[in-house]
Amino acid sequence: MSCSAQQIELARDGSSAYKIYLPSKPVKTDIKAAVVLQDYFFRVTGVRLLIDHENNTTPRSPGFFIGAGFPPFNTEEITTLPADGFIIRTVQKNILIAGNKGNGTLYGVYTFIEKYLGCRKWDGHTAFVPKSTTLTISSDISQIEKPELQYREVYLPASFDDEYLDWHKLHRFENLWGIWGHSFYKLVTPSVYYRIHPEYFSLVNQQRVPLQLCLSNAAVLKITVDKLQKLMNENPDALYWSVSPNDDIGNCECDNCKKLDETDGGPQGSLIHFVNAVAAHFPNKIITTIAYGYSARATNNTHAASNVAILLSSIDAYRTNPLETESSATAFRNNLIQWKEKVSHLFVWDYCTQFTNYLTPFSVLNTVKPNIDLFVRKGITGVFEQGSGNTHSDMAEIKAYVFAKLLWNPSASADSLINDFVRGYYGKAAPVIMNYFSLLQKNVRNSSTSLDIYGNPVNDHTGYLSPENMEAYSQLMDKAEQLVENDPSSFRHIQAIRLSQEYVYLQQAKFYGKDPQGAFEKNSDGAFIVRPGLSKRVERFAAMCSDAGVKEFSEGGISPAKYASQWQAIFKTGPGNNLAVNAAVKLAYPYAPEYPSKKERTLIDETPGYEDFSYSWLCFYGVPMEASVDLGSIKKVTAISMHFLEDARHWIFRPLGVSVEVSGDGISYHALNTIINKMSEEDYTVNFMPFRFPINDSIRYIKVKATNWPSLPVWRYHKYKKPMIACDEIWVE
Repeated sequence: MSCSAQQIELARDGSSAYKIYLPSKPVKTDIKAAVVLQDYFFRVTGVRLLIDHENNTTPRSPGFFIGAGFPPFNTEEITTLPADGFIIRTVQKNILIAGNKGNGTLYGVYTFIEKYLGCRKWDGHTAFVPKSTTLTISSDISQIEKPELQYREVYLPASFDDEYLDWHKLHRFENLWGIWGHSFYKLVTPSVYYRIHPEYFSLVNQQRVPLQLCLSNAAVLKITVDKLQKLMNENPDALYWSVSPNDDIGNCECDNCKKLDETDGGPQGSLIHFVNAVAAHFPNKIITTIAYGYSARATNNTHAASNVAILLSSIDAYRTNPLETESSATAFRNNLIQWKEKVSHLFVWDYCTQFTNYLTPFSVLNTVKPNIDLFVRKGITGVFEQGSGNTHSDMAEIKAYVFAKLLWNPSASADSLINDFVRGYYGKAAPVIMNYFSLLQKNVRNSSTSLDIYGNPVNDHTGYLSPENMEAYSQLMDKAEQLVENDPSSFRHIQAIRLSQEYVYLQQAKFYGKDPQGAFEKNSDGAFIVRPGLSKRVERFAAMCSDAGVKEFSEGGISPAKYASQWQAIFKTGPGNNLAVNAAVKLAYPYAPEYPSKKERTLIDETPGYEDFSYSWLCFYGVPMEASVDLGSIKKVTAISMHFLEDARHWIFRPLGVSVEVSGDGISYHALNTIINKMSEEDYTVNFMPFRFPINDSIRYIKVKATNWPSLPVWRYHKYKKPMIACDEIWVE
């Protein structure tokens, strides 16, 4: 804005000389944009501008001219704008807001409403609208905006609000894709074809299994093309159509598929050949496929067809550092460079939340800007930023806002966007909230943690989510709430942040068990009881989660009501007295380092395991569990027992065999019993398998051996997985 620019008066004291003009042949987007402008102008000034629908080729001044098609204002700048681009310009006392195609005109109106009327859309709820009976703007506005990215999606709750989507210039895959995501079984359905045509499906270990498709089979191609044609006839406006592997392993190993794969360096070879063949039948559509899992690497030789788009996943990278410097993102960076040489349309499927614990504090605000800068610099043309979907998660509102703004304008300042949001969303508590974000990021950095989208708050209980750090966060939230106690909206927004801290407290309370910060303590009689106030705290937390829009606590996980009921089961079970509580434990084989729980002490901490194997279970991946327990002195023992977990979804199975040996001197052992198991039938229910070994003897030393399975069952086969066993406690009675 020029310092010498004059002001145009749009409204004064409840009246205005302005109208809203539409072109003689407005498109639907023009009409919608005009109605939106009329609505917000009224909300701000109290003046409802008339919308002139007449065939006015030279409309009267002054006015808002919405859309292209006004002869006095037609310029080459408008006609050459890309899809979704727009112009906002003052011409004398008139205001032109126009795009060429797509949603440009509508996006321009929302930009005008935000920038010049002062309205804001912070989240997926009601917009903030200031009141001003007198409204002026500069007379020299000339603003042109063009998208850097043709596809922009932020998969967080705010984006499920239609106006938020339009306001922040975002897309929604349901509106663009005829078929989205992992799609093989949407195209060739096993329930229809597998029994009569197993050859349509992948050959794995010399057996046809319904994991993926056989991509060299001509019949599979025909069924896919026919199904797509039918769907395209039903949904002709969809821009993209996914032909993508299922979210699993199991690429076809038949001779014909292997030949294609050998030529191109892996299973991505047969995939791209197949997708290209499909795309040849639909030259006017964009066929998309996912570079993820076994198809993550680029083809060595084969180029994708010109109407094929690749969605490259960054799923294996930690979120601690920007993707350009994060060591775990090395493969992603290499794949990005190599795919760019093989495809005309390259999108990125990125991640900003912890799938396994949506409410865990998971700050990515420091990486948003450098990551988007990397995408743009490398020629990415679309970004799907996957968050928690339509369920509230940690920092969901500010993540959605900052991602949306930067996906539209990557050159914007992330710091300015964050500051702007925090001031507008948290009111007088803004400085405290900024301190919280800074402290959280500092503690992540200082603890050298790896922000894992499949992590949990227990693994960081000595790091950025330690009791000391959690107390510091809580104190900041106390201060923030005090500052806005008379501002219900800001207070509610702070409580949404506090849900994450409360979630960590409760999850860690399970883990700590009877230790300080745990869910239980002993009363004067030596019996374990629920820590006072905890039951009410769980009920209050579950209720607040429901109010805040928490529908599930993890991807495909439980609801707040189910979470509360699980806690009631935990309260009912509680810890138990174990003669081995202070014993020394040695392991012959290492536990799985990804799930350390309390290390060896997990087996003698008097805390039973719960449904989530991340808590109070010690896991052994591909190796047996051989634990030696020294009670410290001779003790009278009547039984030794333990539970092993069954959770086939996570490749955890009952042991092949369990045996117990005991000794008084640590030299001469005698066996109590050996229990041999059969592998369970296909079942994904989480079960606790009890094993009890009666004894009536005085002993000091115990050896527990649990044999792992040599291979996975056929019904849960995974080329890159091994069986895991998990034990919660060696109970000595």
